[in-house]
Amino acid sequence: VQLQASGGGLVQAGGSLRLSCAAPGRTFTGYGMGWFRQAPGKEREFVAAINWPGDSTYYLDSVKGRFTISRDNVKNTVYLQMNSLKPEDTAVYYCASSAFATLSRYSFQYQYWGQGTLVTVSS
Repeated sequence: VQLQASGGGLVQAGGSLRLSCAAPGRTFTGYGMGWFRQAPGKEREFVAAINWPGDSTYYLDSVKGRFTISRDNVKNTVYLQMNSLKPEDTAVYYCASSAFATLSRYSFQYQYWGQGTLVTVSS
């Protein structure tokens, strides 16, 4: 199953982007969802997670108050609203579908991954 992430791009520091994640032909019903990112030369890191049906969220400390994860269970789409972007947010962002309904910050608990979308924040 291939998830499709979109919405990345080039933005100036302080700007905003909204990432979207969908899986044509597949439903996210019953599964937690997450966003991860990988900056050049660094390991992939957890960014945000949301449970099923979407009443609980969890964030990386450095993005708290700036990023918001949400889900539209009718559209089978997960979003990551990113505000007050900083150059250190530059990375390829990946969405992932968990094997469980609960949220998780551990990548091994996610079974399906998207191809990634590049976010570049200029100073």
